Amino acid sequence: MTEASEIRVAACQILTFPEPARSAEKVLAWLERAAEDQIDVIAFPEACLCGYTCDEAYWKQADPAAFRVAEDQIVARARQLGIAVVLGTAHREQGCWYNSLLVVDKGGLVRGRYSKTHLAESWSTPGRALPVYDLAGMRSCFMVCHDVRYPELVRLPAIAGAQICWFCSCESGLLAEYKLSAYRCMPIARAAENDIYLVMANAPADRDNLDGASQSHGNSKVIDPDGNVVCEAGFFEETLVAATIDVRRAKRRWAQRAVEDKSVLQAWLREGMQHVDREGCAGL
Repeated sequence: MTEASEIRVAACQILTFPEPARSAEKVLAWLERAAEDQIDVIAFPEACLCGYTCDEAYWKQADPAAFRVAEDQIVARARQLGIAVVLGTAHREQGCWYNSLLVVDKGGLVRGRYSKTHLAESWSTPGRALPVYDLAGMRSCFMVCHDVRYPELVRLPAIAGAQICWFCSCESGLLAEYKLSAYRCMPIARAAENDIYLVMANAPADRDNLDGASQSHGNSKVIDPDGNVVCEAGFFEETLVAATIDVRRAKRRWAQRAVEDKSVLQAWLREGMQHVDREGCAGL
């Protein structure tokens, strides 16, 4: 058993499918593995329930109910297993599709969603909220893939109390070799520059289809507040990347100093904090 100040976190690096029901079956199987490893919170890759398909024809006929049914199955199983989940999915709201994360706390409590702010795909609509939610007692913020290039999406929630960022992605594949160094350094920077943890769940590369939309370059990881990579997956493997982290180490020193120093950016940052939604975070 972990102490009260510790939680066990994991990134699930898997390939999934365009069919939400088929993808949900795989997610459920990995939830069982996570339970065996006593995971408290697990994150899955971006748009995990649809294999990150960007085909226009797919989204013209996609059924929002199929996503809801798949999500409900995962929420129900997470409740039974006592695991919190950050699930890459998609949802339709007021006639628009959103590339979103469903955030589920222990006990099957749905905290809400984070919808991708900065898009790299044409099928979805940009999200307009920066939520901070409690997950297993740890104040959490979120990014999806291309969001990682915009540091303020983590800086503002970290100022507002976030101790960990859950970063779910399905980035370019191994063939986009010129991007790999940047992909590695950006999530590390988001953790170190704010003095918080970051868990990255990325899709692996597919040996049989290196150009496929549902695959990426792997390297899912857990990063500590100093920017050190605690554990990391390889390029191709489907695996669970897990670590026990000490909540007390996420001191948010650099995020707090950014807004406390009487710098030229102080007023701008304080105004930006008004855009952070802390409603789902107890004790803030």
